[in-house]
Amino acid sequence: MHPTTSLHPPSQASPPFHHQLSPAMALQTAKDVALIIISSGPGSERRVSPSWSIAHLKSKLEPVTGIPPSAQRLSLRLANDPHIPVEAQDEESAQLGLFPLQPYAELHVADTRPPGLRPNFSDVSAVEKYTMPEAEYTLRSDSVLAWKKSQKLGRFNPDAPALEAAKLSKLEQEVSLRNITVGARCRVGGEDIRRGVVKYIGDVQEIPGAKGVWVGIELDEPLGKNNGSVSGKSYFLARDKCGVFARPERVEVGDWPVLNDLEEMEEL
Repeated sequence: MHPTTSLHPPSQASPPFHHQLSPAMALQTAKDVALIIISSGPGSERRVSPSWSIAHLKSKLEPVTGIPPSAQRLSLRLANDPHIPVEAQDEESAQLGLFPLQPYAELHVADTRPPGLRPNFSDVSAVEKYTMPEAEYTLRSDSVLAWKKSQKLGRFNPDAPALEAAKLSKLEQEVSLRNITVGARCRVGGEDIRRGVVKYIGDVQEIPGAKGVWVGIELDEPLGKNNGSVSGKSYFLARDKCGVFARPERVEVGDWPVLNDLEEMEEL
């Protein structure tokens, strides 16, 4: 005698399912079946055996979905049946062969716990991360640093100091060639709407990896990135979002008056 299970059959108003086989016939097939496991995370393919009990399946799904067996609600999604609950009164003995397992059908695993009790496995901000000590990293032969040394790139290039000096010199020459002076009207990056006044010329040490001359500009409109400060250090005063720093080659000094939107509307 087989254990009595409650499979929640469809109401009498619905047409009978073609998969309603007797338990004896359903359990004759013991071949593993590939199912697509769907939960709150990415879907994955898993093979299940029709001889497994529902309780055993739930224990197998816990490390896949992160949902404890007691909080799992299972349902099959087939092409001809969108929702088949996988449940029984006695899930320890009810076997999966009682259900219409089809290759690559979707097995949906819902989490019945309140949202506040569900752990967020996708949030890695609180996960402790390993940082290799710099001394250990320097000694490794399979690192990017070791490769740069072998290829003599960047600061490991014998000509790096001369190249860096030439770069800094060119930035200073651009300031002179473009007649960039504090108080001059200009526009930035060739964009006509980004007009303003030069407020600062010089180094900005707070910008990482960017030595040399920068031009600080107070824009007429809030199209910038700061108020003249970088990382808490003030280089000039400007309204919020009206300050910007640019390299000399992106600054064009000239007769760039403040744009008057009303005049432009009258011309149109």
